[in-house]
Formats: sequence, C-alpha cells, structure tokens
Amino acid sequence: MEEITIRKAVQEDCAPMLELIKELAEYEKALHEVTLSLEQFIEDGFGKSPVWGAFVAEFNGEIVGISLYYDRYSTWKGRRLYLEDLVVTEKLRGKQIGKKLFEATIEHGKSHQYSGMVFQVLNWNESAINFYKKYSPKFDDEWLNVSIEFK
Repeated sequence: MEEITIRKAVQEDCAPMLELIKELAEYEKALHEVTLSLEQFIEDGFGKSPVWGAFVAEFNGEIVGISLYYDRYSTWKGRRLYLEDLVVTEKLRGKQIGKKLFEATIEHGKSHQYSGMVFQVLNWNESAINFYKKYSPKFDDEWLNVSIEFK
C-alpha cells in the first residue's frame, strides 16, 4: 500500500470531508439527519470564528479519512479536546489509517495543553469500541446523552 499522509485540514478539503461525514451517517443509518450545508461547514471551520479543526488522511491525492475535533471546557478538568468524528472510508478500513488520525489528534491535544480528550461511540459499534479500547479509555455508563434542537 502506498503512503498515507496525515495533515491538518484546509478549506479545500471540506467537500470530501463532508462526503465522509455523510458516509459515516449512512453507516449509522442516520443520513437523513445530516442537514449541514457545505457553505456552513466551510464557514464554521475556516470563517471569521472557526469552531472546529481537523486532520485528514490522504491517499493517492484523495481524502480517505478525517478526525474532526473542537474545544470543550470542563469546570473540573479545564480545556478538553472533543473528538466529534473519526471516519475512514469503508474501502480502506483496517489499514491503520484511523490509528494514525486518532494518534495525530491525541498529539495535537497534548501539544496544546488540553487536559484530555472526550468522545462518544455508539454502543452497537463493536469495531469502533474495540479500536478505542486499545487506548485504555474510560467508558462512562452513568451519563445520558441529551440534545435540544433549535428550530
């Protein structure tokens, strides 16, 4: 296999990144819930007040994986990195691309003095759970996920 390049995302990566996000949503049987436009995605990542950062995995000039994160604040722990999505295109899974993206994100958090990283994983996604277990995470079954949609 040729070399996978991991690098910080740039604005021109947004369209293929959004396609990977949709691929993940389809895998999770929730494609209908993706309502984000490409224009809003670009603005939110590269506009006047960016709210997310990302690493991309590139193979043969194509974006094949992403790790998208943003700042979170804990009144107990301080600055935390929140991993929103870790996605590798289905045809290239199992080739250590997710590992490289995940470890680049961890290194980013450490080098920018975050106190840790938090994320969610669906309880039925055994392959993702097994992947994360390699990093000795703390799985928390005490807290419920809660969201409110603004219409």
